[in-house]
Amino acid sequence: MAENALVLLPTYNEKENIERIIPEILKQDDRLSILVIDDNSPDGTGDIADRIAGENPRVMVLHRKKKEGLGQAYIAGFRWALDRQYDYIFEMDADFSHDPVFLRDFLEHIQDNDIVLGSRYIKGVNVVNWPMMRLLLSYFANVYSRIVTGLPLCDATGGFKCFRREVLEAIDLDDIRSNGYSFQIEMSFRAWKKGFRIKEIPIVFVDRTAGTSKMSKKIIREAIFMVWRLRLWSLMGKFK
Repeated sequence: MAENALVLLPTYNEKENIERIIPEILKQDDRLSILVIDDNSPDGTGDIADRIAGENPRVMVLHRKKKEGLGQAYIAGFRWALDRQYDYIFEMDADFSHDPVFLRDFLEHIQDNDIVLGSRYIKGVNVVNWPMMRLLLSYFANVYSRIVTGLPLCDATGGFKCFRREVLEAIDLDDIRSNGYSFQIEMSFRAWKKGFRIKEIPIVFVDRTAGTSKMSKKIIREAIFMVWRLRLWSLMGKFK
């Protein structure tokens, strides 16, 4: 049976990006399909996605009633993908900060790994158009998470990822406690503790040029405390 891959695109007010990014994703590889996960965007993103899905069988839409956070959107997408037997499941931003051209590299490296993570920091600092304070916050947040948890990743907060379905099947999705950027740390940490192979590959991250960032102080606070919870839970044997 031919391999199939699903790109999960969580959206909230991405009407300026969604119509442009979908064809860019699909043209990278014929194995790729897309699930737009829209949190009832008031700007009509979900309606645009529905129209595109009606024209292209490789595009599907999952509508959620309200905005519940990035982590919950991805978990809903994971369940949808697992129910439909996808081999590879991608996480990807819909705002072009993750360049679709890198999807080819992911598909190559996932053949020999269980998770492939697009890293901004594995070969220097590959971030474009971020203010210096945000760049420093992101970089040292990754240093901090690596020191606290022991997770051997340069970019544990990165959100451009590909999972083999076996990884998501092995993780208790009901037990995930993070919802913001710490969701990325928690998913990788749980997979690492279960012995799955994680491969970082270099990407170039370009800050969005349309729409608004979803970063908030609440998300930052969650990440600060979550890494300590992960370390404590690990010491207690929670992830065996």
